[in-house]
Amino acid sequence: MSKNRRSAFRRGLLGVTALALLAGPALAQGPGDKGASAPPAAPVQQARRPNVIVILVDDMGFSDIGPYGSEIPTPNLDKLAAHGIRFTQFYNNARCSPSRAALMTGLYSHEAGMGNLENVRQPESKGLHGRIDERAVTIAQVLQPAGYFTGMAGKWHLGDSHGTPPESKGFQRAFDFPGGTYFPDQPKGAVRIDGRKVPLDSPEVGEGEWYASDLLVDWTNKFVGEAKAQNKPFFLYLPFTAVHFPVMAPAADIARFKGKYMAGWEPLRRARLERQKKMGIIAPDAKLSAPLDEAYDWDKLSAADKDRFDTIMSIYAAAITRMDKAVGTLVEDLKKQGELDNTLILFMADNGGNAESGPDGRTGGQAPMGGPQSMVFVGLNWATLQNTPFQYFKHYTEEGGIATPMIASWPKGIDPRLDGSLVREPGHLIDVMPTVLELAGAKYPSQFQGHDILPMEGRSMVPAFSGAKLTRGKPLFWEHEGNRAVRDGDWKLVARWGAPWELYDMAKDRTETKNLSAAHPDVVQRLAAQYEEWAAKSFVDPWPERQPGGVVKGKLEGGEAGAGHGKGGGPDKPRKKLRRQMRQGASTPAGAPAPAAED
Repeated sequence: MSKNRRSAFRRGLLGVTALALLAGPALAQGPGDKGASAPPAAPVQQARRPNVIVILVDDMGFSDIGPYGSEIPTPNLDKLAAHGIRFTQFYNNARCSPSRAALMTGLYSHEAGMGNLENVRQPESKGLHGRIDERAVTIAQVLQPAGYFTGMAGKWHLGDSHGTPPESKGFQRAFDFPGGTYFPDQPKGAVRIDGRKVPLDSPEVGEGEWYASDLLVDWTNKFVGEAKAQNKPFFLYLPFTAVHFPVMAPAADIARFKGKYMAGWEPLRRARLERQKKMGIIAPDAKLSAPLDEAYDWDKLSAADKDRFDTIMSIYAAAITRMDKAVGTLVEDLKKQGELDNTLILFMADNGGNAESGPDGRTGGQAPMGGPQSMVFVGLNWATLQNTPFQYFKHYTEEGGIATPMIASWPKGIDPRLDGSLVREPGHLIDVMPTVLELAGAKYPSQFQGHDILPMEGRSMVPAFSGAKLTRGKPLFWEHEGNRAVRDGDWKLVARWGAPWELYDMAKDRTETKNLSAAHPDVVQRLAAQYEEWAAKSFVDPWPERQPGGVVKGKLEGGEAGAGHGKGGGPDKPRKKLRRQMRQGASTPAGAPAPAAED
């Protein structure tokens, strides 16, 4: 690495330290953190505060990009990782809205009011309000008064229909894009531009036959220009709609992958695991999690079924590569505008791979598959590949549901000697808020607009940018639809709805293959008590019935016929019975509704 970049890093790090000291000790060290912040430095001339871009991918698995072992080519993310750092144990909240709430507020999702999706709204509950509550603030609400330009382009899903669209939560510019949208001729209604509804196919949204990933980056780059015109550092949020259902991609991109998935999910899982081991993402002796009983044996499928599944995964892979291409466009534009070196880019996903359509997947709608009128869901079998080497999926608190890739790139702020290195300490979306505020020199409020604000739950990741070890003074917790977990050090306690606790040693068994609960009942008791204490104070409501999350028996129905109407079909909307049970506090299972159509 060049001497110029090393010098720039030292200047940037000293400036960041000065900013943190100016902001006061509450920002220099995060809540519950013991010694994780960078050591004080001698006073220096304050460096220009960094720009920040947070990229969030929708429904992407842990291993779906090259830096985490994928066979899908992602050269632009490869470059970000090669000139930045990767986190091997970073976590989300297993579902769209809960993860976005934690990312935006630095709180657990129930604390922020988003314990489930926006449309699962229980006003009388403690944490299921379908909106960001007044007891929380967003990163944008804290950074805008501190002099930052704030903008977002992509899927919000944090209360548009309940009074908390992005423009009400600190974003000066907001291109609020419908989830699951890829092309202008989809029947998806309107975009919201700074709160105004604009038809999806309007030239104001984008010219010509655009593709969503490219379009969202075009809007993000537009906001970079606006920030520069105002001579402000910027905080930009880029939540891609890729690769959420219905998965779509340009036909030429899909054709590149056709036939490449005919080996089937299990051989491809094994190949990904071997690459992960060589990279150091996973321990050399890690075991691949076993296939679930609901998964299909590829060798027993008909030739027609194999071709269908190959097409489904080809569409998904094409959507990943187009997202990667868009990231490359973003980076090149930042470079042209002279902003790349001083921009921290964080890249992550909102939950694990999506199995919601069951083992059959779904290929409904109008041809061609992957086109704007199609209705493709990848399903359980390919989700096992996407989450390699873990088990379970979105909705669940096993590693397959909550583990996300996380790349941090910042040429002026991350020590160049760390390029391509791995951060192995656990991290979480709640850590983004304290990290960004420390770098910006902004103070997290105890009150905002007349409301008391809950303290941040995360801790800063800034020490990792200079190679220091990250420490955390308290456990991490999860709850989603009765699926729950707690991680304290190397111990992880996890359970699905209605099931007993299972205990795993994450230092020796990251893939959760050996349940140690019987051998360590004392650890189970201790962690279970910690979980109950956290749930009681964090506005976690009891969940009334099991949500299958796609873990159902399939019928190999395929195609449009029957799609969405059987155990192997697409997701249904939440039923009124579930909402009634939530109001009544029911605790007995009474069926298994599938997740919402926009998730």
